[in-house]
Amino acid sequence: MSTTTSPFGEAELTDPWVALEPGADPAEHARMLRRAHETFTEAGTVPRPVRPVVADSWRRSARAGVGPDGTADVELMDGDLGAYRAEHPLARVMPLFRELLGTFAADGEHLLAVCDAHGRLLWVEGHPSTRRRAGRMNFVPGARWAETSVGTNAPGTAVAVDRPVQVFAAEHFIRRVQPWTCAAAPVHDPRSGRVLGAVDITGGNGLAHPHSLGFVQAVARAAESHLALLVPEQPVLGTPELTALGRDEAQLRVEGRRIRLSRRHSEILVLLARHPEGLSGDELLCALYEDESVPPVTLRAELARLRRLLGPSLLASRPYRLTVPVESDVAVVERRLETGAVIAAAAAYAGPLLPGSQAPAVVRLRRRITDGLRTALIARRDPDLLADWAHAAWGEDDLDVWRALATVRPTAAVRARLASLEAELAAPPAWPRSAVR
Repeated sequence: MSTTTSPFGEAELTDPWVALEPGADPAEHARMLRRAHETFTEAGTVPRPVRPVVADSWRRSARAGVGPDGTADVELMDGDLGAYRAEHPLARVMPLFRELLGTFAADGEHLLAVCDAHGRLLWVEGHPSTRRRAGRMNFVPGARWAETSVGTNAPGTAVAVDRPVQVFAAEHFIRRVQPWTCAAAPVHDPRSGRVLGAVDITGGNGLAHPHSLGFVQAVARAAESHLALLVPEQPVLGTPELTALGRDEAQLRVEGRRIRLSRRHSEILVLLARHPEGLSGDELLCALYEDESVPPVTLRAELARLRRLLGPSLLASRPYRLTVPVESDVAVVERRLETGAVIAAAAAYAGPLLPGSQAPAVVRLRRRITDGLRTALIARRDPDLLADWAHAAWGEDDLDVWRALATVRPTAAVRARLASLEAELAAPPAWPRSAVR
């Protein structure tokens, strides 16, 4: 692995996902990182050679209002924690995690930790004395270790960027976590591809070795393979499934294939799945394009490409329609909301519908689903559901949800975030200098 020299005199890694090059001096590298961290917390700039993945995470942490002297909040305890863990999909692979990582953690005085997709720790196991030390910083089951809560850390950052990641020493955003080093990898649902959570190994500086990152990634892949065996593939002739929440490019599962769709094709399929009776060419033009001057031939070309991708048996014309019913995650959330199953609706909601789409009909549908769910969450006043929404990327600036959360879980971190949002709302707009006369 090649390196370059930083202004601090350190060898700079060219692999951004590896925390420490083999042979590097951990103590010296940790001192460099502490200086860089102080520079960022004081001046807001990130000196080189802080890795890009860490620099980006520090910036996200600061934007979320995380302070370097903060701590994690314990959100689930006792019976609530036990019930949540029992229902979580990763409970089915905990025996595998313990078999592959448990002995390594115990023998090496490390910790095995597993979090959910929101960075909430579900299990923390390992060496007893290490667990006691970790408990002093609330690295315990039920605590939220998402980036938006405690800043840069391996499990929280792994689910935030959907990549295996190491975090070494003062790369951690919160100072009390900086004596630790950790490596984590996200675990995905083998059918939908959604992040279920992450598996993490936490301990001393020895975990900064590249092998620990590869090890935890291999464990995550083994867990996904095991989950695939526990959840058999659908029959070839099963109902096609469209996944479009929380992603700019939808995925269609049909006849054993997984098809990743372009943004325009995603928009078309979302609308056709919602209108099994079909849509005329003019109706699709109005639904997809804000510009009324777009010629029909543009849409016909998109539909021709989509038909070649899907096969002629799935997409018919006059009107444009799908020849078989298509199940979508959008419909699942809507059905659950209609029946009052708010917890189930929140579990199925992976994020805003095609968030980058500007198609008028998609924008309206996205707002309807999002507003319907957040209204139901606010009315239900469940602190865990509200916290999940508030700490998600789409909810971090949702003032109404943060206000609702502050009434049922008025922790210091929640009150601080709410105060920050209210201050931003009350602040006068920043006028461009050129506009001031």
